[in-house]
Amino acid sequence: MKSYPIFAALAASVLMASASAAQFQIDRSVMNEAYWKFWNDKVQAKIDADIEKYRKADAMVEVAAPDGAEVKVEQLTHAFHFGASIFNFNQLGTKERNDRYKALWRTLFNSATVPFYWKTLEPKAGAPRYYAAKEDSEEFWNACPSPERQPHWRRPPPGDIIDYLRPLGVRIHGHVLVWANFYQNPAWLWFEGCPDDEKRALEEASGVKFPRSGEQERLSPKEQKRFSNRLLDAAWGKVFDKMSEEEIVALVPTYFKNLEKYYESHVRDITRRFGDRVDSWDVVNESAAVFKRLGGKSVRGKPFDKARYGADGVCGQPMPADYAFKAFKWAQESLPERAVLSINDWNKSATYVKQIEDLRAHGARVGMIGAQMHLMNPKASTEIEKNISRQPDAIAKRCRLLSKPGLPIHCSEITVTAPDRTKRGEMIQAIILRNFYRAWFSVEKMDGITWWNIVDDCGLSGEPVLSGIFTRDMQPKAAYFAMDDLINREWKTRTVAKAANGKVAFRGFRGRYRLTWKGADGKEQTKVIDVK
Repeated sequence: MKSYPIFAALAASVLMASASAAQFQIDRSVMNEAYWKFWNDKVQAKIDADIEKYRKADAMVEVAAPDGAEVKVEQLTHAFHFGASIFNFNQLGTKERNDRYKALWRTLFNSATVPFYWKTLEPKAGAPRYYAAKEDSEEFWNACPSPERQPHWRRPPPGDIIDYLRPLGVRIHGHVLVWANFYQNPAWLWFEGCPDDEKRALEEASGVKFPRSGEQERLSPKEQKRFSNRLLDAAWGKVFDKMSEEEIVALVPTYFKNLEKYYESHVRDITRRFGDRVDSWDVVNESAAVFKRLGGKSVRGKPFDKARYGADGVCGQPMPADYAFKAFKWAQESLPERAVLSINDWNKSATYVKQIEDLRAHGARVGMIGAQMHLMNPKASTEIEKNISRQPDAIAKRCRLLSKPGLPIHCSEITVTAPDRTKRGEMIQAIILRNFYRAWFSVEKMDGITWWNIVDDCGLSGEPVLSGIFTRDMQPKAAYFAMDDLINREWKTRTVAKAANGKVAFRGFRGRYRLTWKGADGKEQTKVIDVK
């Protein structure tokens, strides 16, 4: 147990802010009776027992206090990671809203997922948006009448966010290094990576015409999006239907070689530039379905996966079969040992577990398992309220499966959408959030939970408008109070212990603590420790 001479002013602000927030009151009547039959007292007692077992630890601390002196014990920070994506950094329209948004990483969250999506990070080859230009400034967004129509909406430069977060002691999680998805990769990968003769060969094979080299400079952002999302996807789809993987590679051999070269350069540049400032990374995103179709092999098998865009989230990007393994190889060669390398997926199946085990068997330094849960459709919350889906035993079963590799689990992208804008709808969202968080927090291998869209109507096109814990003008919803109540009240240890033989003993949630007492001379003394 390491001690510190004095606690940070930041921790004090956390305590003051949490004390001022209204306590959450559950209105059980908004949920169907069937819901409470499953989320019953017995289930809640089991969750409480597991939280006590896995999230707390005993502490014995030396204090220069007389026997019998009262020692005030205050938890300052959590070891567990409570986070959110910070994708609307300086984008909410007014300085007041932006300040309230950013302050959440002093009063509620101790972890932030920072965007590294390649398509918007480097829309022009060789000119990455690591730090803010004029169009990324708070002034730009405050004057923007339709921010959601901007191509860099929800994609602020990562360097500025990291500069803000580092002094706060927040865990910084980078998302994502490699995602084999047309919708997240820049159009110039095709323009610059594929020679014109190979472009013509693909045109002839598919019957789809698209711009040549150099023409991308004349395309507007909207036209580039249309190109990469539709034309190229359609071209690959047509050849996928009538040619084998080997024939397709022979059709555009230079493109495949360049594609891997560009990906490696991309991963190495980001990791070398930010490796000492980012604590953990989603190295690969949503690759389990590809792994399954490639025969359950990470380093051998078919040349690439021919799947079209569909329910499994794959979007036709003709990536080499071993791209997930190579992404980890590049990342771990460039990152320090202390960096946690994560794999991330919505596919929380046995296939995902098998992929993780196979990657590790071949030397990939997978150190954390990312598990997504996006309830995008408001009807999903209604189904839960009526107890049609996502019962506690199903959550426990899924967590047991993901715990098999023995790695920390990160609930990496959490979306729970309110069914409507009514107070009842907001309460339904809050109750679902509260019970899900409690269930996840009770899992032994769970390392953190990350909420996705903090603010209503601030997702990407097609994402739900009521999935925030704040309204669009940054007013707290019931879901915020439910989350704050858990993190800053139910799961914060504050107690008074008695000194004996120069020591004080207590049990509390893992994290950093401040101990305060009066010495034999009557003067107040403090000590800051970590309980692990």
